[in-house]
Amino acid sequence: MLDYHLHLWEHSQSDVGYALDQVAAYCEQAARRGVTEVALTEHAFRFRDVLSAVGDFWSRSGHEPSAAMAAYFDFHARNDLAQYVDFAERAREEGLPVRVGLEVDLYRDRMEPLAQLLEQFPFDVLIGSVHWLDEWLFDDLDDEYQMEQWRIRDVDEVWRDYGRALEELAESRVVDVLAHPDVIKVAGFRPDNPDSLWSVITEAALTADLSVEVSSAGWFKPANEPYPAPGLLDRLVARGVRFTTASDAHRLERVGARMDDLATLLESRGVHHLASYDQRRRLDVSLRGPEDSGVSAQ
Repeated sequence: MLDYHLHLWEHSQSDVGYALDQVAAYCEQAARRGVTEVALTEHAFRFRDVLSAVGDFWSRSGHEPSAAMAAYFDFHARNDLAQYVDFAERAREEGLPVRVGLEVDLYRDRMEPLAQLLEQFPFDVLIGSVHWLDEWLFDDLDDEYQMEQWRIRDVDEVWRDYGRALEELAESRVVDVLAHPDVIKVAGFRPDNPDSLWSVITEAALTADLSVEVSSAGWFKPANEPYPAPGLLDRLVARGVRFTTASDAHRLERVGARMDDLATLLESRGVHHLASYDQRRRLDVSLRGPEDSGVSAQ
């Protein structure tokens, strides 16, 4: 098993530090849950370099500029990307089974300068996400204003907007993996028929030759099911899409969460291999086999 979506810091943290002991503890926890390899994939919006590359994109959306979005980036974008990459490489040099990654959001009309920035660093894997639609942080479950938007917006239109954003992210060819592909369900608001979005996600992954993340994180949200939904997973498997597995953990106890359940979901659909990444190259590894006895956190 793989856990290809791990964060070093809680969302509530702004200025942050780096500790090899933390990564070693992540690897030990992962090993206990049958994980052979982890990827550190901190949010790209945490870094000043990224904000410099994409600018205040929320003010160019055609909507009223969002004070909440501006405050969000002011709080988070305080760290140095090179320092983060150096730390992840050092963890690997210490013998920890770590891949160097980043979770990259869609910045509409600003993906080219972002790609030029990211190409300067030796990433193993870039996972792609949509966490906001224009100026709306739709998955900020703790923010009353953001959640109120769910109650006043048309859910079908929101899901269509999300699909268009995901298509743009895939078409940019900046990322290797689509993370939590149907995260738009996170708050529990769903259309009567998700089929249209499922088609968009499937075609986006196939057209851009991207792997899709199967994540346990949705079980811990109001959505109360994995990403992707079982029906979407069926469709992706039928079309031959490749997969990674992930917990999207921001703290130790969630590392490798419900990995056995993810393995069962995939095995029951005839999937017995995963996609791992090395220097942005996709490799085929066993989902669960003799070599999957757990990582060694030396």
